[in-house]
Amino acid sequence: MVLGQEIKVFGSWFKLHFVENEGMAMGISWGGELGKYSLTLFRIVAIAVIIYYIYTLIKTNAPKGLIAVMAFLLAGAMGNVFDSLFYGLIFSDSTYHVASFVPAGTGYKGFMQGNVVDMLSFQLFTIPNWIPIYGGQKFFPFIFNIADAAISVGIILIIIFQKRFFPEPAEGNTSK
Repeated sequence: MVLGQEIKVFGSWFKLHFVENEGMAMGISWGGELGKYSLTLFRIVAIAVIIYYIYTLIKTNAPKGLIAVMAFLLAGAMGNVFDSLFYGLIFSDSTYHVASFVPAGTGYKGFMQGNVVDMLSFQLFTIPNWIPIYGGQKFFPFIFNIADAAISVGIILIIIFQKRFFPEPAEGNTSK
């Protein structure tokens, strides 16, 4: 697909819409090239922390659901980091033509400078015009990828099942 191209999958509520995200959630970016390096390094450190945490959870016989949820977060983070690290190195620019594989290092951006590819667009409905401020706008106008969905689902599951995943110690139990 060409950058900005859209393919309707199910009517107008689900589309594949090809965008490249330079930064974080909702296209937020900061600090130019140095900011991109910082963001990618932060993501790599977060992956290392998640891997260590999963290892600790397995060793302490933590709830299987928590381990699975952490695996969702890990998979999502790794997917986005892969794009950041390599996408710009191995693909040509897709602004006016379909991107193609190029010899490593000859892509549109350098190592750790690649954009994250987002394509999933679920615009379920338009907010009625009579609603102040938001009237006429698309409900959930964001475009995201599977990695973003895995991270979001993981966080939502942690919130929903937090009491099961992180039970309070029984009264009188002073061991740490």
